[in-house]
Amino acid sequence: MTIATQKLTFEEYLAYNDGTDTRYELVDGELVPMSLGTGKHGAIIRFLVRQFEDALAQSGQPWVPLPALVGVRSPRGRNWDTSRIPDVTVLPLAQWEAMSNREAIINFNEPPPILVVEVVSPSTKTDDYRSKRAEYGLLEISEYWIVDPIEEKITLCVLEHQLYDSTEFRGADLIQSPTFPDLNLIATQVLADKL
Repeated sequence: MTIATQKLTFEEYLAYNDGTDTRYELVDGELVPMSLGTGKHGAIIRFLVRQFEDALAQSGQPWVPLPALVGVRSPRGRNWDTSRIPDVTVLPLAQWEAMSNREAIINFNEPPPILVVEVVSPSTKTDDYRSKRAEYGLLEISEYWIVDPIEEKITLCVLEHQLYDSTEFRGADLIQSPTFPDLNLIATQVLADKL
C-alpha cells in the first residue's frame, strides 16, 4: 500500500515526519509503509542476526549485522528516488559507525552492504523476488538472501556481473554462503517457528 501524497525527492523523504511511528520505504518517490510482519517474520530476522553475529565473532571480520536499521538508496525509477530498508543488512562496522550522526542510509557514493536479507511476507513477495533483486544487483550487493516462510525455502543470490545467480535451499539443505562460508545452517533451522 502506498501513501497518496505528492511524489517526494530523496531529501524530502529523509525529512518526512507524519507524527506517527510508521516507518516507510521510498519507492519511485512514493511512501510505502512498512508493516511489522508476523511474529515468525521477526523471529527469523532475530535468528539470522544472531547467527551472523556468532559467525563474525569466530571469523574476526569487522562487520555488523543489523535488523531493519539501515536504508539502502536504490537507482530504481526515472526521476524519483527509492530507498529500501532490508530486514537484515550486513556492513562494515566502520561504515555503520560513520552513520552515528546522520541518517542511517547507504547512499550511491558509498560502498554497498556486504549482504542483505529480505524475509518474504504475502504483501512483499513480488518486490522481494523481483524489484529488490534487480535493485540490489544494480547496487552490486554481493549476496542477497530471500527467506520465504510461505514457500519454505531460502533463495541465496550471489552477484555475478550485476546479475544474481541463485540457489534454493529447502528442508535439510545446508546453506552455502560465500560471505559466511563457515555458517553451519540448514534451511529448516532458519524457517522453523522460534516463538
